[in-house]
Amino acid sequence: MMVVALPKGRIAKEVLGLFSQIFGDEFQFSGRKLILEKQGFKFLNVRNWDVAVYVEQGVADVGIVGLDVLEELKSRVFRLWDLGLGKCRVSVAGQVGEEVEQRFREKGKLKIATKLTHLARSYFEEKGIPVEVLKLNGSIELAPLVGLSDFIVDIVETGQTLQENGLEEKDVILYSSAHFIANPNSFWKKRGEIVHLLHQLKEALPTERRAVISQ
Repeated sequence: MMVVALPKGRIAKEVLGLFSQIFGDEFQFSGRKLILEKQGFKFLNVRNWDVAVYVEQGVADVGIVGLDVLEELKSRVFRLWDLGLGKCRVSVAGQVGEEVEQRFREKGKLKIATKLTHLARSYFEEKGIPVEVLKLNGSIELAPLVGLSDFIVDIVETGQTLQENGLEEKDVILYSSAHFIANPNSFWKKRGEIVHLLHQLKEALPTERRAVISQ
């Protein structure tokens, strides 16, 4: 049985919809159930940030997770394919009119609020800007408004939330979308099954999303 870890929410529904299309049967988590077994597959419904952990540890053979999570956690998994779902970007943002370089010259060191601490720290290190990274788990946009931080690093989809709070993007660190990943051991043990599933998923998606990327 192939074990597939899926992130909760919209992407999980889209992916299960693809499986329904592939196999001509309904794939759907019922109620609050976290496990779905059907047609030789076991689906695990987990938090987005946990998908890579389940796959890396071998509890799941394959999974679907955002590139932002993979880059933040530096997960040791095979990245087999970019599905093109759940597109977003990891951006530096701050109050309108405030620029990173100018603020740095004024203060000498910046405070950055984010839940993506590794990506944030790496970005500013490359820029040669000393920062204190503050780990937050929600309402990241609030931090610069109340003086907790100078800027934030956050996931942006449309930018509407930033705009409504008087913030704007300063730079894009990473463009992200959902990736199909595999546990390295599972890939070699179940290579045929995983590759077959990959091809089925590719055929089920629109042509413009069928871009194979490196492992």
